[in-house]
Amino acid sequence: MPSRTPPSLAEHAVLITGGARRLGAAIARELHDAGARVMIHHRQSGAAAMALAAELNAARPGSAATIGADLGDVAALPGLVEATIATFGRLDVLVNNASTFYPTPIGSITPAMFDDLIGSNLRAPLFLAQAAAPELRRRGGLVLNMVDIHAFRPLKNHPVYSAAKAGLAMLTQSLARELAPEVRVNGIAPGPVMWPEGEMDAELKARVLDRTALKRIGSPDDIARAALFFVRDAPYVTGQILPVDGGRTVGGF
Repeated sequence: MPSRTPPSLAEHAVLITGGARRLGAAIARELHDAGARVMIHHRQSGAAAMALAAELNAARPGSAATIGADLGDVAALPGLVEATIATFGRLDVLVNNASTFYPTPIGSITPAMFDDLIGSNLRAPLFLAQAAAPELRRRGGLVLNMVDIHAFRPLKNHPVYSAAKAGLAMLTQSLARELAPEVRVNGIAPGPVMWPEGEMDAELKARVLDRTALKRIGSPDDIARAALFFVRDAPYVTGQILPVDGGRTVGGF
């Protein structure tokens, strides 16, 4: 049986929020390697964003650009879409990757914490998708949301974050209905792929891995390959959220 050559993403333009570092940067590299042009959004990681864009442009001139914005400013969100279209002439894929993550134990939660976690993990993806929808409809595009396995099983001491990601999971399915048939909307739910930045107790890490079926941590490339699947290889898939968690969700919490 003859082998099939995967379709190229040449000329496709992708906007990735939080694209300068960690999972966002891995997704940017993976999609760029497949031929896409990428707009790398950042808030405080301007130097990392420019370094990544320089790396990608060295491989293929004019294929990457950066934009800084605070996703908490809803009025600024359409500007990210407009800048991507102005730079590349189109927008085919929106990757809602940017997120804030920190504990909010009951008794310590403030309105500012609530607004921050809901804002980055739920409100910004909604309003960015709304702003991008007309162009994505023209292109038969995709919205790809970074969800979390804790959207389905809450993380202790993180009730606001877990609720925000649960909202994003439902938003993914809702937008799949609202934007069909022109636009696909899917999500990825990472498990223990990268440890949170900052200190994390070694005993807790060991407990997480013990409850993960594959008994090991994943890598950003695991998420990036899942993103490529949704962008390039899944034209008949919409409204779905794929756990990429090494079997964490079947290993017990």
